[in-house]
Amino acid sequence: MGLIPIQSNLEGRTYALYKLEEIIKPLGYSIGGNWDYEKGCFDYKIDEEDGYQFLRVPFTAVDGELDVPGVVVRLGTPYILSHVYQEELDDHVNTLTAGTSGMDQFAEPKDPDGDVKRKYVNIGKVLIQELEKHFTNGE
Repeated sequence: MGLIPIQSNLEGRTYALYKLEEIIKPLGYSIGGNWDYEKGCFDYKIDEEDGYQFLRVPFTAVDGELDVPGVVVRLGTPYILSHVYQEELDDHVNTLTAGTSGMDQFAEPKDPDGDVKRKYVNIGKVLIQELEKHFTNGE
């Protein structure tokens, strides 16, 4: 149960990416690191208890590519994402990144799709409602 979709009236709407960023970034969202030329997401870190819990708002390019100014994107279904990390050292050390110390600074996920607690789903719903208000007022 690591991904919990949250229904939103923003789903399917299209926006110029720059306009979307102007509205969403001041609210605490950042573009997730897993974007490519056709799709990406905005992430809002909800908490770091028992791993990391994010509200993720995915988007897909519909006119242009994400690295091109003026690209238009379509919003997907927002969801809560939970990553639970190991507390001990990673036993799969990458010798290329570990250097001479023999330790890798990045822990392997204990459960990359960890269970999402009900409180994070509720927080995500409130965040989506807040986001929807900004888009209705900001259009």
